[in-house]
Amino acid sequence: MGGVTGTYLITGATGGIGTAVAELLRERGHDLVLTGRSPDRLAELAGKLRTGAAHAATQSIAIAPGGPPAAASGASITTVPLDLTEPRRIEAVLAGAELPDRLDGVVHAAGVVHLSPVAELEADEWMDHLSVNLVSAAEVTRLLLPALRAAEGHVVFVNSTAGLRANPEWSAYAASKFGLRALADSLRAEEPSLRVTTVYPGRTATEMQRRVRAQEGHPYAEDDFAAPGTVARVLVAALETPRDAVVSDVTVRPN
Repeated sequence: MGGVTGTYLITGATGGIGTAVAELLRERGHDLVLTGRSPDRLAELAGKLRTGAAHAATQSIAIAPGGPPAAASGASITTVPLDLTEPRRIEAVLAGAELPDRLDGVVHAAGVVHLSPVAELEADEWMDHLSVNLVSAAEVTRLLLPALRAAEGHVVFVNSTAGLRANPEWSAYAASKFGLRALADSLRAEEPSLRVTTVYPGRTATEMQRRVRAQEGHPYAEDDFAAPGTVARVLVAALETPRDAVVSDVTVRPN
């Protein structure tokens, strides 16, 4: 990746980590395919990226050694509204999106969480977690494998430390993330031409974290958590690792 521009698709691009990754990749001159549920939020993000207004949180970050990020003026940005709560409809949406034949990377940054004890979790809540956090990631990956194989690309799954250890009231979310870890491990073994990375962020200063704190009955203080841009730095560093190695798993916890 270093010094060579490519094309990267990001799910959950309008969320905290997804947006931060998009900013860093845009600064390096890569073409982007941004997906998210809201067409309006996608259009807003694309507009900010095109004008450079979205990079304030990450403009001081420089991962690639030897010089500044690549110029982004000639890079393309495509938006694809995509509802991950309905995995069976993903194939039709992507088929109509005229995606490129080669993808250098796919970053799975979408996710949902709702805290509740097992005794109170109904089937619909389980299905929501599994559909968005696991099944849709598997389906998007399956559909994009030909383009990823063509470029010998990189798949990054934004997991969670909940995918390493389940805590009370986190059962549905943790189960979906444990499954995402299994998906990544199987994909890595099945597709030797691809690189596969799982990133396990701890608590990160995002709107999702704000909602989690409200569910926990605690105040939200942004400085208590890792910044999305910090997680994005680690993720993009994995993408920029020379091809003689792969960062298979990395955990990023707030300090």
